[in-house]
Amino acid sequence: MDLPDFQLVPAPSRETPALPDAGASPFRIVVDPQMRARLRHALIELIDNHDESLAAHYADGKLALESYKEYIEVFARSLKETMESPAGVSYLLRAAGFDVPPSEVNLRPELRWKSATRP
Repeated sequence: MDLPDFQLVPAPSRETPALPDAGASPFRIVVDPQMRARLRHALIELIDNHDESLAAHYADGKLALESYKEYIEVFARSLKETMESPAGVSYLLRAAGFDVPPSEVNLRPELRWKSATRP
C-alpha cells in the first residue's frame, strides 16, 4: 500500500491569534497604525450594530429569514448599502479622527494606480 505524498495534521492551537506581519503589506507601513486600529474598531462596531439590528427586526416579526444563507445575504446587503452611503463613510471617517460631514463624502474616489514599470 503506497503512502500519500501529503499528510493532514491538526494546526497548532493558539490562545491568541498570530500578529500580522507589518512587513507583509507596504500599506501598513504608510498608514498610521493607530488610525488603522480605530478604523478596524469602527468596522467591528458597525458589523455588531447591523447584526443586532437584523436580530431585532427578526424578533419583531419584521424580517423573514429561511436559512443562514439568506441571513448572510441580507447582512451583506445591509453592510454594502451602509458603506455605499455618505452617512456610512462619514461614520468611518469620524471614527478615524476626521470630521467630514456626509455632504462632503466622495463615494467614488479615483483610484490612482502607479505604473508597475521601472526605468
